[in-house]
Amino acid sequence: MLDPSVQFTKQNLFTHPLNPALGWKQGDEEAKWAQKAIETLVKKLKKRKGVMERLQYALAHPGEPSECISIPRSLDGRIQVSHRKGFPHVIYCRVWRWPDLQSHHELKPLECCKLPFDSKQKEICINPYHYRRVDYPVLPPVLVPRQSEYPDMNDVMPPYASSEGSGAQSISYQEPKYWCTVVYYEMNTRVGEAYFASSPSVLIDGFTNPSRNSDRFSLGILSNVNRTPTIENTRKQIGKGIHLYTVAGDTYIECLSDSSVFVQSRLCSEIHGFHPTTVVKIPPACSLRVFSNREFARILHLTVPLGVEAVYDIVKMCTIRLSFVKGWGAEYHRQDVTSTPCWIEVHLRGPLFWLDRVLRQMGPSPNPVSSVS
Repeated sequence: MLDPSVQFTKQNLFTHPLNPALGWKQGDEEAKWAQKAIETLVKKLKKRKGVMERLQYALAHPGEPSECISIPRSLDGRIQVSHRKGFPHVIYCRVWRWPDLQSHHELKPLECCKLPFDSKQKEICINPYHYRRVDYPVLPPVLVPRQSEYPDMNDVMPPYASSEGSGAQSISYQEPKYWCTVVYYEMNTRVGEAYFASSPSVLIDGFTNPSRNSDRFSLGILSNVNRTPTIENTRKQIGKGIHLYTVAGDTYIECLSDSSVFVQSRLCSEIHGFHPTTVVKIPPACSLRVFSNREFARILHLTVPLGVEAVYDIVKMCTIRLSFVKGWGAEYHRQDVTSTPCWIEVHLRGPLFWLDRVLRQMGPSPNPVSSVS
């Protein structure tokens, strides 16, 4: 399989992450990280006969079949590159194919791969051409009739049955510039300004990064003159905090802190059959899918025929609440999130904008409220 004209050198590999077509810039912090990742890989492969040549062949012939290039799986499946830990197949797909890759949820192995990451074998294939990127799903538009066209709640009618040919509007999902807004609270007091996330991957930590334009929201820099010792001690334990990211319409939260975080997501509860206000504990180094655009689209399609008040009710699904270190809910003496020392509220702007357009088309509630009702 190896092309005799392909001569392997360590320098050959270093040309790939610095290719301007991939978005890498010479001297850039991320480019330095990519070079460090290659050095780490070279150290792992150089004692294995023929493996480095196979990697060079795969990189030089991206459109042709190539063999698995594997490294031993660590206890947690991750490797460390320059103080950053990550899954190896994600790291090297990012280095040589997709610099904007954020998570293993974005990757699926090809059928030809014998050692894919998900197989849990002792070896992990890191050949970037043995994986494909998950396509972003296209959400079906919602057909919204005018307010006067809604059926009586006692009638049994299929969705949209009354809207055929009667001026119903098709309303599609549109991705906004900022996919979510994060607001920080201490007990029942909002602290600081809202953070608007444009990057699909955001770190929310307890440190003191002052930048408002990065993919980090550091809570440690925010001040509150009414801060209590309990809040202060909790803030010190946030540490690396959480990784909040969106992949192909799904939103995930990964706990990077040494302490657990606690999440309330009504859509997550709906998917798993929990009570709507269930609070889920995410231990360190674990992650949870907290929102799905596809599932939300399904619920929205089913809810529109029930009327404007039913649609208003699912607005709550677009907000996710998370507390650091301290939990709340049925199993705790703190019954409400506002009783926890440090917590955030995440507003998912894409679904909220979609609901806004649907509600504007639907018109006001047929059950108006007066000053004496």
